[in-house]
Amino acid sequence: MSALLPEALAWLSDCGFTVKDEDLWLEALTHGSTGHVRDYQRLEFLGDRVLGLTIAEWLYQHNNGAEGALAQRLNALVSRTTCASVARDIGVAEHLSLGKQARDDGASDSDNILGDVMEALLGAEFIETGYDTSSAVIRDLWRDKMHGGAGKSKHPKSALQEWAAGNRRKSPEYTIIDRSGPDHAAQFTVRVTVRNVGETEATAGSKQEAETAAARLFMELYG
Repeated sequence: MSALLPEALAWLSDCGFTVKDEDLWLEALTHGSTGHVRDYQRLEFLGDRVLGLTIAEWLYQHNNGAEGALAQRLNALVSRTTCASVARDIGVAEHLSLGKQARDDGASDSDNILGDVMEALLGAEFIETGYDTSSAVIRDLWRDKMHGGAGKSKHPKSALQEWAAGNRRKSPEYTIIDRSGPDHAAQFTVRVTVRNVGETEATAGSKQEAETAAARLFMELYG
């Protein structure tokens, strides 16, 4: 792999990250399309867990809501959409290492890729500094999201689940019925079905977003 560029090193420091092992951070910023053996996926796996624990702890400390309300906010704050939004806020796209075809296809503005790289950066921070420091970095980067409205309104999937239970229906069933497009710009079509009531379909850029859109449409038609 090539070396971490000086401007990327300065940028990481400005964002609050602690860079000791430059190869680790280069890995966090490298997409598989480059052909390098090491890319961000393993670090993304780790960073996802660090983010989830930090946000859950933060919500527990400063929110007196019931478990369902806490879970609703947690899901919103750790979602790929929110991770991608934070990545855009700090300028991740400018420092991504992408293959030419992926870059030409707009991968640097993909929610899927930006969200994953954001989590990879958190994973690298955890390896470099441990939980307490990486958690403090997350709290700083997520501060506006935490104090905003993310997750405060009832999520469509939660609303549908509660509606089904309240009407003595079986739980909604979500099925992927189509997937198209390249990995960095995939489109998923999902069908949600409540037995003996009906079904709706929706298409979006991730499985979760398609499920959410299908649930929202179901509630508009049947709720």
